[in-house]
Amino acid sequence: MILGIDTSLGTSVAVTDSDGVVRAEASSDNPLGHAEAIGSLLTTALTDAVRGPIGQTGAGEPVVLTHVAAGMGPGPFTGLRVGIAAARAFALGRALPVIAVPSHDAAALAVFLGRALVDPFGDVPRFAVVTDARRREFAFSVYDGIDDDGIPVRVEGPLLTPRDRIDDELAALDAERRDVTSIPATMIATLAARAAAAGRTLAGPEPLYLRAPDVTLPAARKRVGV
Repeated sequence: MILGIDTSLGTSVAVTDSDGVVRAEASSDNPLGHAEAIGSLLTTALTDAVRGPIGQTGAGEPVVLTHVAAGMGPGPFTGLRVGIAAARAFALGRALPVIAVPSHDAAALAVFLGRALVDPFGDVPRFAVVTDARRREFAFSVYDGIDDDGIPVRVEGPLLTPRDRIDDELAALDAERRDVTSIPATMIATLAARAAAAGRTLAGPEPLYLRAPDVTLPAARKRVGV
């Protein structure tokens, strides 16, 4: 089982089986207050997961986690750090490996799976996952299909662009716009399971901020001669 955590937009926590069956999910759409929400959401998801897959009416099963999946953004500095720190701290306490997952890739997987439910043989045209990056900017990533491992193929991004330029940017890339307001932790966990099964690394250990943090170290003071 995999514990998925993402705080790139709201705060989302989920537990899934390795085949993507959802055991539990808890989330908050509030784009602020990640630190206040993450603890209670973790408790809720882990408690609910004991009851078995969502919709199951039989006896539950023990929750034996094998991995923790962390959404790496893009997202605002503070909020993103909360989720990544929570994932790493939880994994450290349980001696579990952490799988880093680009948050836009998880949103893209939701698009592909949603299409498959409607038409299993239908193609999804090239599209862009677009998220609010604040400061009158959008973050976006462009996807063109899904590969043999079940992982969305990202062909551009993640990138930042002013809000009034997003449509022109996507038109130049021939990509449909898909605005996303939340990243489901279920997709973070599912994508992590697919990456682990294929022996692939989807992201490095550093968060995807796309811009420098507001707070920086002060420059060294100049020495003044006597």
